[in-house]
Amino acid sequence: MKFLVLPGDGIGPEIIESAVAVLKEVDKKHGLGIEYDYQDIGFASLEKYGTTLRPELLESARTYEGILLGTISHADYPKPDKGGINVSGAFRVGLDLYANVRPARTRPYITSNLREGKTMDLVIMREATEGFYPDRNMSRGWGEVMPSPDMALSTRKITRHCSERIARRAFELAAKRRKKVTAIHKANSFHMTDGLFLEAVRTVAKDFPDVQLDDLLVDASTAHLVRHPERFDVLVATNFYGDILSDLASELSGSLGLAGSVMAGDHQCCAQAQHGSAPDIQNQDKANPTSMILSVAMLLEWIGEKKELPLWKEAGTTIHNAIEKVLAEPENRTVDLGGSTGTRAYTAAVIKQIHIL
Repeated sequence: MKFLVLPGDGIGPEIIESAVAVLKEVDKKHGLGIEYDYQDIGFASLEKYGTTLRPELLESARTYEGILLGTISHADYPKPDKGGINVSGAFRVGLDLYANVRPARTRPYITSNLREGKTMDLVIMREATEGFYPDRNMSRGWGEVMPSPDMALSTRKITRHCSERIARRAFELAAKRRKKVTAIHKANSFHMTDGLFLEAVRTVAKDFPDVQLDDLLVDASTAHLVRHPERFDVLVATNFYGDILSDLASELSGSLGLAGSVMAGDHQCCAQAQHGSAPDIQNQDKANPTSMILSVAMLLEWIGEKKELPLWKEAGTTIHNAIEKVLAEPENRTVDLGGSTGTRAYTAAVIKQIHIL
C-alpha cells in the first residue's frame, strides 16, 4: 500500500518525521509493506508553486490508501485568491473525509486538568464537510460576505445527508464501546439547522436499539465535560461544535499533545494531529509527537477494519501500547507534559518499546 506524506507547517515536519519512523518500525514488525510518497503543502508549496495546495495534488491524493497530514498554519496564510488554501478543509471536502474522529481519555500516570478523582474516556465524532465553516458550505464562492464595511454575514449549511452519516458512524462506534451517544446541539436557538441535525440523529438512532441516545445543548456540554466527564461515551456534533469541544476534552484529559485524530470517509482515511502548528517551537526538538503517532495508529486500525486486514489492526494496537509504556515513565515525557525529553529522544523511546512488545 502507498501512503501520501504531507509534512506541512511549523512543527509538522518534525512530528511527521517521528510518526513515519515509528510507522516504519511497526511495519517491519508486522509486515505491512507500506511505501511513501512525499509532497509539499502549506508554506513550502506556496513558495514553490504560488499556492498552499495544488489542485493536482489533491486529485492524486485519491489514489493513496492512507494520508499523513502535518500541522497547518492556516491562520497565517494569505487570502485564498492569493494562494492561501485551507489544506485541511480542502482535503475534508475534496476527498469527502467527513468523519473527524477525536478520542480523549485520562491516564492514571499523566496529570489531567480535571478535578481530583475525575476520569474521561470518550470520542468526539465531528462532522467535517459543512457547518459554519465558510470554505466548505458553498458549491461556488465563499460562505461569508460583507454587504458594507460595518456588516459581516456568515452562512451555515446543515444537510440531512451529512448529519445522518456522521450519526451512523457515531452509533457504530458506540455499539463497540459503552453503548451511549450524546448529540450536541443548540436547537433552542438554531431551530432549523440544529433542529435538522438533531432530527437526523434521532432517525439513525432507531437502527441501534441497544445504544442509548441523549442530547445536550453545546453550552451545557462544556460544563458537563468539566464536572461530569464520565457521563460521556461518544459525542456526535456538527463541525464547529465538535472542533471546540474536542480541544476542550483533550486539554482536560492531560494535553492536546496526547490527542490522536483521523479524518475518515467511506473509502479513505487521513491521519492528522489534533493540535496546531506551534511555529514558536519549530526546529527546536521540543515538539510532542504523540498526537501524530497516535493518529497514525488510528489510521492503521481504520485500514485494518475497512479492508479486513488483522495485521494492520495489530500494528495500530502495537503503537498504542508502545506509547502507553513510554508515557508511563516520567523521564520520557516531553516539555508540555512537564518533562525535558526532546522530540527525537521520545521517538527513539517509542521505537524501543515496539521492539520489546
